[in-house]
Amino acid sequence: MTDPRPTPDAGFDAALTPRLLFTDLDGSLLDHHSYDWGPARPWLAQLRRLGVPVIPVTSKTRSEIVPLRQAIGLGDTPFIAENGALVGLPPAWCHARIDRPGPDGLAIRTLGVDIGFVRKRLAVWRERLGVTFTTMSEMSLDELVDFTGLPEPEARLARMREGSEPLVWQDDEAGLEALRAGLTGDGLRLVRGGRFWHATGEAHKGSAVAWLVERYQALRGRRPLTLALGDGPNDIAMLEAVDQAVVIRGCHGLPVEPAQPALYRSEATGPTGWAEGVAYWWGRADRRLSPAGVSAREAASEEASA
Repeated sequence: MTDPRPTPDAGFDAALTPRLLFTDLDGSLLDHHSYDWGPARPWLAQLRRLGVPVIPVTSKTRSEIVPLRQAIGLGDTPFIAENGALVGLPPAWCHARIDRPGPDGLAIRTLGVDIGFVRKRLAVWRERLGVTFTTMSEMSLDELVDFTGLPEPEARLARMREGSEPLVWQDDEAGLEALRAGLTGDGLRLVRGGRFWHATGEAHKGSAVAWLVERYQALRGRRPLTLALGDGPNDIAMLEAVDQAVVIRGCHGLPVEPAQPALYRSEATGPTGWAEGVAYWWGRADRRLSPAGVSAREAASEEASA
């Protein structure tokens, strides 16, 4: 797969360059505790007026995202679910020869592995290694509601996994590394999220973002300028796959260090930090069109000298 990111001398034209915004949900566009997105509403409305797709990239399930994206006003944009395991395509993003939309108008492309295989291998390695963890599918509905703070109907949707299994780790670091090594031999990965670890296939947020960018280029004939925002370790691959990125200050205390030269770190958390990050990169024409390779410090220096 070719690298979709532009080179520093790409020569963007403000009037012609299309843009795509990829965003994590929990702890980013959605508040970590309340799941509110109120502080991001003005920017969401502005991006919609500009015709910029805002694409959720999340560990949530398809069942969770479909109603949520309607509530947020993103019903006509694609989404990436379960940390890259599957992609949902609205009609405007479908290829007439290869995509078959369902009754809801969405075509689903599976990029990961079947959930049955993931759960089977987790059970095998737990017994073989003698380690302790609890998967989401093993939690009662009440336990999941208490752990996540989700209302019961949304917690039910969170359990409808298709390509990844969240788990709560309850053992030591050595056991975690042994589990990670075992899953790697099965072609699976262990990724840290905000509340859970996620066992999933080789597909990840970054590879799914790259797939969607290539789909956009194939359909539109133009390479878009891309921005991604996230707050957790499972967002790193996504933040590295785009032209400009924002690490939103998290509530989890986990390090998020993407290899991304065009990076901004927000002062605020959640949707307030999300709005801060979008305003930093796309709030002015010169920043909006800064190519990859321009650091946040350089961009700030240019603004101060302007």
